[in-house]
Amino acid sequence: MLGSSLQLLLCLTGGVSALCTTYLESCKAYPGTSSWPSAYTWAALNQTLNGRLLQPPPPGAVCHPGQPTYDTSQCPKIADEWKTYEFHAGNPISVMWDKFDNYTCLPEENTPCSPAGYPAYVVNASTAEHVKIGIDFARKYNVRLNVKNTGHDYLGRSNSPGSLSIWTHNLKTITYNPGQYKLHGSGKILQGNSITVGGGSEMYDIYVAADKHGQAIVGGGGKTVGIGGYITGGGHSIFAPKYGLAADNVWEMEIVTPGGDIVIANEDRHQDLFWAMRGGGGSTFGVITSVTLKTHPSPKILSVVYMIFTDPKESIAMDLITYIISQIPSLMAQGLSGYNLVTRNMPSPIQLPGIPDRIAGFLGTSILQDVDSPDVAAKIFNPINDTIRERWSNKVQFYTLLTEYDSWLGWFDKNFDSSQAGGSQYLVSRLLDGEALTGNPKKLKSALQAAMTIGDGETMSVFMVGGKGVQEAKPRGGSNAVNPAWRTAYVHALTSQSFGPFNKTAENDVKAGLDKEFQPLRDLTPKSGAYINEAFPFEKNWQQTFWGSNYARLLRIKREIDPTDVFWCAPCVGNERWEVRDDGKLCKK
Repeated sequence: MLGSSLQLLLCLTGGVSALCTTYLESCKAYPGTSSWPSAYTWAALNQTLNGRLLQPPPPGAVCHPGQPTYDTSQCPKIADEWKTYEFHAGNPISVMWDKFDNYTCLPEENTPCSPAGYPAYVVNASTAEHVKIGIDFARKYNVRLNVKNTGHDYLGRSNSPGSLSIWTHNLKTITYNPGQYKLHGSGKILQGNSITVGGGSEMYDIYVAADKHGQAIVGGGGKTVGIGGYITGGGHSIFAPKYGLAADNVWEMEIVTPGGDIVIANEDRHQDLFWAMRGGGGSTFGVITSVTLKTHPSPKILSVVYMIFTDPKESIAMDLITYIISQIPSLMAQGLSGYNLVTRNMPSPIQLPGIPDRIAGFLGTSILQDVDSPDVAAKIFNPINDTIRERWSNKVQFYTLLTEYDSWLGWFDKNFDSSQAGGSQYLVSRLLDGEALTGNPKKLKSALQAAMTIGDGETMSVFMVGGKGVQEAKPRGGSNAVNPAWRTAYVHALTSQSFGPFNKTAENDVKAGLDKEFQPLRDLTPKSGAYINEAFPFEKNWQQTFWGSNYARLLRIKREIDPTDVFWCAPCVGNERWEVRDDGKLCKK
């Protein structure tokens, strides 16, 4: 059999004309090629969709002379909004990190601008039928398919150049189901409160809707996180240590499959699909058009903000950090959950007499739920405080700030993720189990020190989002596709590093640095893995890292439900048969 390179050469030179059709069919249709659907065909699709087919210009084009939407008065506004998640969430093609549209049209006048880095057409879906029409078209005409809700994606799966994109952002219906819920198909009655939300719903909108009934869901820390991608990745949460991951709280889904079928999947119908869509990754097995989630009574929240730190010049800095992290299983067993930052050397976030300008240590934004008194926080930290004073006397400072909130939404309104979008960065992450955290302090210290030599500012995030609730979760149907590493994990540890546009050397340096310096944490946790939604896109053994022992079943389901790979993304289940070439085309290997 001829290799693909030789086959292409013979086609280009006219040597073996019979092979050319075969070669061209080995790639998804791409704008400007003979296989790309005609303008008439696209117009017919738009008619079928009742005018909901979009051909949006790059959002940064307002800053570029010669572009149809050029408007010098709008450029400063777009450039400023570019830094917000809301801007990218509300645009049909924009995503939150510039790298993933290949810098083809930044909101900067002195840079190139073209639509080449974005989908060619967008289905603005507001019903499952719209999604079906788009999928059927992509399958029939061999067009690369893309799925985007908010573009809140650290791996670039929400953007595919030259594709037909399904924009699920306007699938936003929300219905609260009090008391019980009847599964479609079997009629089985599930007891408890739940909420059914459109696949394009954003986290904050769901929180607000649930709060009206005194309820909360297992959800993420960002307002614009979309429910579909969040659940298909598993969905960690500050509530997960009590109630399990978001994927563990799913009761039912409406899904449009690669074959264009609109199905209801639950524990009694389409069980394999139901299993795979809860943790198996987005843009792979179908599009979620609605999902029903178990809700929980909205708790009173005791916010616990704390700093345990020393001067970076003190030799005890890494010993302090290692000790605090080793106490995480104990802290979580007493009800603490939340988001922490460890640092070897960063500017102090507070300026008070006696606090150095720069600090090393542990900073936490955590919660306790439904506690009787704020004194509980002091009792939890007393053993740690005693140990610190015994070991390091007056070299360590310990500050806490306690605030009480009447509801989950009250806390979230003050403590959501407010970081900036725009720019470019990569993440690397690892799930840390109890053995890693408590088994060998010397190895833990060495691994932490390596991980904090990289990234932006010698810091690493340590999210307390595993623990008992995740380890003992009982998802409907008995199991789901969530990475088994979650079932022993306490901590989701991650760091990131930024790089500038149009600088491939800097980008490659970031990739190499993140991979190398996080390796000791991988070595510390050989049976663990990483959280797919916040991860290093270039993990060498990504199948094992993201899905562990579940990968074989996921691949089987993928091949059965999508034999021709209507859905493709990276790193995603079953993507091994295709690759994106330098010219942007998606082609078979």
